[in-house]
Amino acid sequence: MMDVNECFEKGLLKEEKPDAAKAKKSIDIAKHKLEIARSTFEAEIYEETIVNAYSAMFHAGRSLLFKDGVSEKSHYALYVYLKEKYSNKIEARFVNELNSLRLERHELQYGLEKIEIKEVEAEDVIAVASDFIKVIEKLIK
Repeated sequence: MMDVNECFEKGLLKEEKPDAAKAKKSIDIAKHKLEIARSTFEAEIYEETIVNAYSAMFHAGRSLLFKDGVSEKSHYALYVYLKEKYSNKIEARFVNELNSLRLERHELQYGLEKIEIKEVEAEDVIAVASDFIKVIEKLIK
């Protein structure tokens, strides 16, 4: 696994000025993506529920980077950053779920095999994304 320093060296993470406005916008996008995930869940389109719940978590996590003055060029680098820099503030289960969903979303969007998503999985992912956003909101305030 790469570490944060390697992510910076490879250009997957870049230092910028901290930006509270971008952090807030990213949280707003996260909430919007979560609403889309809920809508697709109600419509029983569980693949899109997974994709949008992941997107909600991604944008929530990204808000911390904006707050810290970091931009990402890779979904993996976001995961690495949160795992290293926020391990004492974000429960490991959230960061692990973010990474699992990152991989699942990639497979759903780019893979050649059809993946069957069960209703209970989609429901669980919405709950995790919702809780994750709440945790992040407290950290960016």
